[in-house]
Amino acid sequence: MSHSHHSLAGRRLALSLGLTIAFVVAEALAGVWAHSVALISDAGHNLADALALLLSWYAVRAALWPSSSARTFGYHRVGILAALVNATSLVFIAGFIIWQAVLRLFHPEPVLGPVMIGVAAAAIALNTIIALWLHHSAKNDLNVRSAYMHMLGDAFAAVGVVIAGVIVTVTHNPTADPICSFIIGGLILWTSWGILTESVNVLLEGTPVGLDMADVERAIANVAGVLGVHDLHVWTLGSGVVACSCHILVAEQSIREGQQVLRAVSEELEHHFHISHTTVQVEVEGCDPNDMYCTMRAAHGHEHAHAHEHH
Repeated sequence: MSHSHHSLAGRRLALSLGLTIAFVVAEALAGVWAHSVALISDAGHNLADALALLLSWYAVRAALWPSSSARTFGYHRVGILAALVNATSLVFIAGFIIWQAVLRLFHPEPVLGPVMIGVAAAAIALNTIIALWLHHSAKNDLNVRSAYMHMLGDAFAAVGVVIAGVIVTVTHNPTADPICSFIIGGLILWTSWGILTESVNVLLEGTPVGLDMADVERAIANVAGVLGVHDLHVWTLGSGVVACSCHILVAEQSIREGQQVLRAVSEELEHHFHISHTTVQVEVEGCDPNDMYCTMRAAHGHEHAHAHEHH
């Protein structure tokens, strides 16, 4: 994401945070007054949303900090860590909501359906507005997407509360309230799973989602002057920042010619795969060309072993 996009996302996250905190207080008080576990559960979910928005806002700000000798890649991973924490918190919140729903099923209490409907309708409006604010930035930023999924999940959860409120009002049966909470808990688990797995994949230096390494290999091999490619690695530094390192085999040639091949490889990767940070080592002779993803080994003791050893 560009600096201007980060600034816009940061402002929208800050405004969303303020609105969400104000609504959490109002919804929690309404839930206690109406004796609605669904409203209280949704207030708890909204509180987690407020924390998620705060964490996401901080991560967006941190991504703008310059790199240093201690953090040579900058602070792009702060956003990934924020997304991981947000997704993990959603899993725990879902568990708590489901547990509270089970307790309410065994010990039902009278519920004020009209209050549920009114507060949940306000929640739908608020969460939908915030989700729309974050939608554009969420496309390219995993951190913002985690906050966006929090808000979108809340909007759907509030719809469930409205339905439960209508059922309670019409039938005077409080069972609809905890059943709605079960659905909310399941929805939260579903919305958090994708963010959780993608965050873990980034932290494990996994191949970016949707990227086919065979396509990357073919694209590099088809660049004029490249005889072979090996020790190929592609990973995500942070949201919107994908890196690649590889060794390419070329014929005997001048340094200038080798640099032209290197530049062509970098341009090909950025154009077709949006890989913005590429490190290419040009070799006349390399390791076994059949060893595409050369195994990395740590150096031991005082031996001057390379981080990349070839078989």
